[in-house]
Amino acid sequence: MSIYVGNLAYQVTQEDLSTVFAEYGTVKRVQLPTDRETGKMRGFAFVEMGTEAEEAAAIDALDGAEWMGRDLKVNKAKPREDRGPGGGGRSGGGGGFNRRY
Repeated sequence: MSIYVGNLAYQVTQEDLSTVFAEYGTVKRVQLPTDRETGKMRGFAFVEMGTEAEEAAAIDALDGAEWMGRDLKVNKAKPREDRGPGGGGRSGGGGGFNRRY
């Protein structure tokens, strides 16, 4: 399982998050998504802890806590939604043949 951490200051680093969450157990991974076009952080992160008990302790302690001038939103991450195949933005049609009437 993973923890969602929202409302982060944009200057937060992976090391910052690792340090804060390490107070509640073993930090296995920190992921800071960035905007594809600008490369800037998007204001949220995902943190994986060693055990569910460590995750629960971190969530209990940090949800609503003020850090770097922001009130954190910390909870269990929801599974990623399946967005289905492709996404080219085109709808059917065509077929590569000519119709004659």
